[in-house]
Amino acid sequence: MAVKIRLRRMGKKKAPFYRIVVADSRNKRDGRCIEEIGLYDPNNDPSTYRVDEEAAKKWLAAGAQPTEVVAKIFKLAGIQK
Repeated sequence: MAVKIRLRRMGKKKAPFYRIVVADSRNKRDGRCIEEIGLYDPNNDPSTYRVDEEAAKKWLAAGAQPTEVVAKIFKLAGIQK
């Protein structure tokens, strides 16, 4: 099973915010997830994010692959280099 750390779109039309989730790569973008590990809101200036560092490090150590945007958020949070 290929596990990805990716964004799940929430919110209303033209005002999205995202949850950072761990999900099977075969599931839909907003489909079933294994665990929710953070939030990302690009509507604020500057963009805000909140990440559970312990859970993120645990999933990265287990082999989960972050998407490009999630990798940038992790880099800003100091989780990944």
